[in-house]
Amino acid sequence: MYDHVDQRVADLGRTRPLYDALMRAMGYTRISEDADSIGWYEPQSPKRAAFFSLMRDPQHGPNQTRIAFGAPDRDEVNRLAEIARRAGARNYEAPHECTEYTPRYYAAFFDDAEGNKLEICFRD
Repeated sequence: MYDHVDQRVADLGRTRPLYDALMRAMGYTRISEDADSIGWYEPQSPKRAAFFSLMRDPQHGPNQTRIAFGAPDRDEVNRLAEIARRAGARNYEAPHECTEYTPRYYAAFFDDAEGNKLEICFRD
């Protein structure tokens, strides 16, 4: 379980389209934003509930950290991966089994517009 994720990005406008599409597809449709941040929340949750946000940091540069979003099944991995691809995901790797991780690990990998690494996965 996590409380929140504050993903750092240098340019909110450049990275927002991918996260808007992906967060909304995962049910995080309530948005809170200001000049330096955007946060996505579940609509029924109080603001203090778990959330995902982008924080503007002009000095940010991507690294090897990867954020993996869990899906309840392979079909949801496929659906979310296609949404990410259409929303501008870069270095996109279509969903596939990753037996080098564990048997029946199914995932798609991609980067946002700044090179931050993301994944959508299902563990069967």
